[in-house]
Amino acid sequence: MSTLLTAGQHSLLQTELQLRQKQLKAQLAAHLHGLSMAERAAETLAQDADDGPQRAPEREVAAALTAHEQRELQAVSAALDRLALPGFGQCADCGESIAFDRLKVEPWARRCVPCETAYENPR
Repeated sequence: MSTLLTAGQHSLLQTELQLRQKQLKAQLAAHLHGLSMAERAAETLAQDADDGPQRAPEREVAAALTAHEQRELQAVSAALDRLALPGFGQCADCGESIAFDRLKVEPWARRCVPCETAYENPR
């Protein structure tokens, strides 16, 4: 367990991450209907044969949403793995502690706010 978090904070983050992981898995299962992304795309194209061009924007939004959920699920799963290791809650860039308030909002965060800002806005 991390030395940066209290036992209560650690437990809260673990619970939040597990809950979000479960939600994302359910959302992905609903969007993909138990199929792989490629299988679901082929199925959707076959169903939309008559009005495919009109439904293209809808398919693009659904694909983008699914891709976003998959990326978030990967981040959540990786955070659960890191939570079991010493040092969870340390910024991956500067090594300083990530504020617990930030971790409560985004428990899979890998950087403190200043480093995340620099990462998102390189000069």
